[in-house]
Amino acid sequence: MDGRSTRGRLPALRNRRDWQSLAYLTALPALAAWQWVYGFRWPLYALMLFLTLGVGVIHHNHTHRRMWRDRWANRVTDFWITLLQAHPTFAFYPAHVANHHRYKHGARDAARTYRFGGDTNHLWGYLIHPIQAVWVLYPLFFAWLRRLYTHRRGAWRYCMGQYAAWLGLWGGLLAIDPVKALVFVIAPQLHGLHWLLATNYLQHAHADGGPRAVAGLDYARNFEGLVNPLLFNIGLHTAHHEHARAHWSELTRLHRDHYRARVNPALNERGLVPYMFRVFVLGTFVPRLRSRSCMAPEHVR
Repeated sequence: MDGRSTRGRLPALRNRRDWQSLAYLTALPALAAWQWVYGFRWPLYALMLFLTLGVGVIHHNHTHRRMWRDRWANRVTDFWITLLQAHPTFAFYPAHVANHHRYKHGARDAARTYRFGGDTNHLWGYLIHPIQAVWVLYPLFFAWLRRLYTHRRGAWRYCMGQYAAWLGLWGGLLAIDPVKALVFVIAPQLHGLHWLLATNYLQHAHADGGPRAVAGLDYARNFEGLVNPLLFNIGLHTAHHEHARAHWSELTRLHRDHYRARVNPALNERGLVPYMFRVFVLGTFVPRLRSRSCMAPEHVR
């Protein structure tokens, strides 16, 4: 819909379930502002850290399926997410859509989990994966920006505007009060970015990244349980890969009716937290609790 034809109207959501997204996008800065003024509160800070996970998922969802029917509202949301996430929203296109969804954890996926130290799934791999991923993804961002600068100068300026907004926010808040800026804004944002990047490890470590998986369904791990209503069905990863344009609220039905029974049972987990505790904590000491790779050895490289 042309943005000029909706001038003067209130923006319209494509799906009413995204009121949950708007609640998260509003609550996070409100909690940060309240504590900036009135002081640190552990319960509020813990809720903030949780909401940074939600903002990362909203960022992901908004890339795949724009939240609003109106172009200007989507652009405002891009900048709002950029300020909350501490990274421009354009980054999901070269790193996620054009790379991860295209290659599905296969040998050409730049941030495939088995690229870094072999086909692992343990606590250290999970913790270090965001740094490893940034190292290989930033060249994709730079290449994308170079192409935009050459062929789509307006889009390039839009991306640069997002960088300016993010860095301007950090610079302004650090100038006002460095300690509060670090505690109430920058540290929570970095926490959210770690989870955003580490999610790739949770969803794909020890899944199959060989040719049979890319052609089939065993390239991703799924998590059921509370993670999905709280974090926009982020755990139902196979259904998302197979229906990247589907709204997140549709993934529950798609997972249940079309994919759960067709995925290797080892890749369907009943809950995210129990999985992490079993594999990353108990598995460190009890080998039988560790996950087993679903990938043929010849495809680990």
